[in-house]
Amino acid sequence: MINVIDLFAGCGGLTEGFAKHGAYNTIACVEWEKLPYNALVHRFTTKYKKAASSFLRFDIQRVSELLGGWNDSEFGQSNGLDSLVAQNGGNVDLIIGGPPCQAYSVAGRVRDANGMKNDYRNYLFESYLKIVQHYQPKAFIFENVPGILSAKPGDTKIINLIKKGFSEIGYTLLGDLKDALIDFTDYGVPQNRKRVIILGLNNQLFSENCLQILEYFYNILLPSYKITKKATVREAIGDLPKLYPLDNPILLNGKKYAHFFHENSEIMNHVARYNSKRELDIFRLLTEDIESGRNEYVSIKKLQELYTAKTGKSSNVHKYYVLRWDEPSNTIPAHLYKDGLRHIHPDSRQLRTITVREAARLQTFPDDFEFISKTAMDFKIIGNAVPPLFSEILANAMVEILFNVF
Repeated sequence: MINVIDLFAGCGGLTEGFAKHGAYNTIACVEWEKLPYNALVHRFTTKYKKAASSFLRFDIQRVSELLGGWNDSEFGQSNGLDSLVAQNGGNVDLIIGGPPCQAYSVAGRVRDANGMKNDYRNYLFESYLKIVQHYQPKAFIFENVPGILSAKPGDTKIINLIKKGFSEIGYTLLGDLKDALIDFTDYGVPQNRKRVIILGLNNQLFSENCLQILEYFYNILLPSYKITKKATVREAIGDLPKLYPLDNPILLNGKKYAHFFHENSEIMNHVARYNSKRELDIFRLLTEDIESGRNEYVSIKKLQELYTAKTGKSSNVHKYYVLRWDEPSNTIPAHLYKDGLRHIHPDSRQLRTITVREAARLQTFPDDFEFISKTAMDFKIIGNAVPPLFSEILANAMVEILFNVF
């Protein structure tokens, strides 16, 4: 078995693909935020029958405590990672994960007055690096947004600090990490989503073959999993129960609803979030515009003008976007928890934004993956995740790398 640790695990999107593969033993998942941690534990204790003790809610910046154990008023008590590793043969073969991406995202830098330069998350990779140095796994996989390639909160680009740091502890990375930028639509994810997937190899294990193996991984092995036709919104969510608007909104358990509920108990998390009448009218205008072929409101300029006309406000970005049935969706972001106006369902009869289940489908989460927070936070958890479909591909590819075909 290949022993794996997942750092910054979130709700488990990256771990999911490795858990499904019979060659891997997930020793531990580390996540400090409570809500994604709760979803993570719920999924993997029920679906994969993993012990709850394998899931550590703790601040990864406190590395020595994370390794050796802690007794904390917020995070409770644990014997730490070293104890779990000892219980699983004493070795770690693979470390996976990626620090929170907000500090590296271009959108985040635009919104922040200081361009995210003062955000502590810029340097969370250092904690990841320390844990890799401690366990000296055969390899690690570090996932992040494309913005990490250009992020420069100080005098040096973050990506150069990452390359230098891992080199100093005995790991080889691809020479130009622009070549590690992966378009997930090439691999069956029905969503325009690109991520940097950094594979690092232990120099002592792979010796002079490191660069050759990395080139094989990126140029031959991963591309062998590419699909010929991109998956679409229709293929991802077209079969889900339809949620039509009510004549009048209702109040249920203190919460307003503007759409009917579905009656299929096997489909979880498929409830339309509340939208006002003004929003429903906008959705009707935009979806019918596309269905009719007029396409009057498809340019950014026209959508900005519409937003100003309807709200009296102005915006530098277009606030509305209708998903296209026969294309991949736009990116499912964590920002979706604030509103769904850039993820409007394409059916003009439904007049709504996408549901949690639809966001999960577009992120390739299986239908039996249950999200247990409030709706807004479920959107955030899903948007921050790695699509499980791509994590399955990584799991398959890494088996070949770790069993050393060279």
